[in-house]
Order: sequence, then structure tokens, then C-alpha cells
Amino acid sequence: MRRQKGFSLIELLIVVAIILIIAAIAIPNLLRAKMAANEASAVGSLRTIATSEASYLASGWSNGVNPIGYSGTLQQLGGAACGNPGFIPTANTACLIDNALATAIPGGPAKSGYNFLYQITANSGPTNTGFSVNGDPITPGQTGQRHFFTDGSGVIRANSTQPAGAGDNPIQ
Repeated sequence: MRRQKGFSLIELLIVVAIILIIAAIAIPNLLRAKMAANEASAVGSLRTIATSEASYLASGWSNGVNPIGYSGTLQQLGGAACGNPGFIPTANTACLIDNALATAIPGGPAKSGYNFLYQITANSGPTNTGFSVNGDPITPGQTGQRHFFTDGSGVIRANSTQPAGAGDNPIQ
């Protein structure tokens, strides 16, 4: 009797079925882990923005006559030229955050599945005295589950169903 080398069709089908079962278990867990990582990145980004705004305010930038206060836009906290040798930060390019975060605004490229909506919330004449930032997932349920919010207080708040605001619960 002659011995055959190789695998039978049944053996190969069993191996493929086992691989598919393992993939069906692993892929949802991988997606949940990616969403959790995106959310952690968004929280870190909001902390960075709040800290950078405090630094921007403390720097005392002015328009020549009046203090600016908080930055007018998120882009003013960053800048593409910040890494260039000899570049001197200005009120419009403060180099306090990286450019990937500064440009992660609605309609722009996302940062780790989130966009950040920056708004001036109060001013006293030409001086910006309040700001808020919303971090929202690009595709809720895929790039992130929760929406985040922070303002001049530095407290980060979250909401699972809609853009977060000052009345939502702080994250733990």
C-alpha cells in the first residue's frame, strides 16, 4: 500500500474553520481595544490643549495694545514651522502643541479617530477670557464611543450619546 503525503480536504477545512472561529472572537476585542486607545488619546489631547492654553495665557501675548488672553484658534497653539531651527514662536504660531493636534479640527485630519472643536466662550473687549474644546469621535461606535469636553477649568467631562458640555460628569 502506498502512503500519501499531504493533508486531506477535510483536514484543511477543519483548520480553516478553527481559524475563522478564533478570528470571530478576536476581531471584536481588537476593535474595542482600538476604541479605548482612541478615547485615551483624546483625553490626553484635551489635557494637552488645556495646559497649553494656560501657558499661552501666562505668556502675555498681545496685539500690540491689548493682551490676547487665550488663543483665538486651536491652530494658534501649534504650527507647521515649529520644528525648524531658529523659528521663534509668535502669538499666531505658539508651538505649544504638535501640528497634528492643532489641525485635528472638524473638516481636517483626525487625531486618533477624534476631531477637536475649539471655541472662545468669553471675552472682555479684544481679550479672550474663556475657551472650550469638544473632542468628538469621527465615527461614533467605531473610532470612539464617548464625546469629551474641557474648558479653562481643565476638568475633562464625557458624554456617551452626544457632544459633551460643562454639565456632563467629569471622567474618573
